[in-house]
Amino acid sequence: MADDLALAPLVRSEAVGTSNGPVRGYCEADLKVFKGLRYGAAPTGLARFKPPQPPRAWTDAADATGYGAPSIQSGLAAGERRSSAADPPAPDEPASSEDCLFLNVWTPGLDQARRPVMVWLHGGGFANGSGGAAMYDGGALARKGDVVTVTVNHRLNVFGYLHLGEVFGADYAQSGAAGMLDIVQALEWVRDNINAFGGDPADVTIFGESGGGWKVSLLLGMPGARGLFHKAIIQSGPGLTAKPIAEADGTARALLGKLGVTTPAELAAVPTDVLSRESAAMGGEPMRLYTPVLDGTAIPRDPFEPDASPLNADVPVLIGTNKDESTLFLLAHPRFGEFTDQDVEKLARTAAGDRVDALLAALRRAYPDYSPTHIGAAAQTVGGMWINSVRLAERKAAQGAAPAFMYMLTWETPVSRGRLKSPHAVEIPLVFDNVEKARNFVGRGDDPQAVADQMSDAWLAFARTGDPGWAAYDTTRRATMLFNVESRVEDDPLPEVRAILT
Repeated sequence: MADDLALAPLVRSEAVGTSNGPVRGYCEADLKVFKGLRYGAAPTGLARFKPPQPPRAWTDAADATGYGAPSIQSGLAAGERRSSAADPPAPDEPASSEDCLFLNVWTPGLDQARRPVMVWLHGGGFANGSGGAAMYDGGALARKGDVVTVTVNHRLNVFGYLHLGEVFGADYAQSGAAGMLDIVQALEWVRDNINAFGGDPADVTIFGESGGGWKVSLLLGMPGARGLFHKAIIQSGPGLTAKPIAEADGTARALLGKLGVTTPAELAAVPTDVLSRESAAMGGEPMRLYTPVLDGTAIPRDPFEPDASPLNADVPVLIGTNKDESTLFLLAHPRFGEFTDQDVEKLARTAAGDRVDALLAALRRAYPDYSPTHIGAAAQTVGGMWINSVRLAERKAAQGAAPAFMYMLTWETPVSRGRLKSPHAVEIPLVFDNVEKARNFVGRGDDPQAVADQMSDAWLAFARTGDPGWAAYDTTRRATMLFNVESRVEDDPLPEVRAILT
């Protein structure tokens, strides 16, 4: 069917009026699709690093049949885009650009049905990625659940999170959260326009994976986003904190010194490729250099540290992880599959410190068939995404205002000879019901679709009702849905590991 659609002549949709001007998308079987909808002006020149602005209005129907440009990727030149099995670009995704404030909409109808709206925030940390990745195609989810799906591009890395407020003053006070403010503006666009696309602006679910999950976490504590969403899903990306100003300011001053610029005008004139390359070469981990900053205004406090922000206490949250997140990151290790005891201990020590021996013993009891390599990956997984997801769920549940629900994907992909087990990002095509777009990641056979049926059903149920279909999380029972070909709820999975890490 996909090949037939690709070869069929493009059938244009009717024009739809938006707050910026009319747009015309295309028909895809029983859906209407609008790609590359501009929700913000180009954040270039002196607008670099500043909060987004509305685009200049237009009168003729804008073409909305192709994706908009993704943000500049960390350290890469304009036009370049990274790709992996977990994040392949769509075939028609254009070159990257600083002019990247675009979103995409899939809808079953341009009517007044007021469908639930699901807004996806992409992964790639805060450094890379795009709402136009192939696995993020929102058509299957929109069709299956009679919902409106939306994906978003926004500023990343140095272009979205360089904190210049201490150097350049009040005009740049929120520059360390510019990429997050882009997302807020995209959600404002949804509020103002989604009714014309058959959606309900009073029933919006935000969901995201990895860096996208962290973005969801931060939005739960951002005053500017209050009221723009009503449910939240955090997949393998618990964001408890934002970056302290002092750390972000140090990075900004070092970069300005390296570039030899002292004024906003000089910084605005630095070529895109130079700024991208030099910002990523500052030393340390590029994925961690430029992340949202606790600026006191856009992000007034850490969203889940030491407790959950009260701002969106009434918003239900679904949160979880995959059983073996870290295999995807460790696969490139030269000894992956042949880890030594020293390799395993090093990974476990970063998670448990002096309790490393207790953690390894607990993991070996929990996973008796795991090789040393997979025990090492498990230590890194539980010590990062899993335990922080538990903390976030605990703190959300403690508010007592809206439920938290917890899940873990335990199904293992057969690709890479099964070495990945249940890796980071493998749930994305299952949640989106996009198994056929991701066979290189989920493998062949019927099992991936069996898991996708269950996960996509749960996500759609949560978007529609705020309840995915199992008991809410609390610190007494700790009910957790374990997704597999045959899924089940387990109370307090990995209790020994949890006790060691908390």
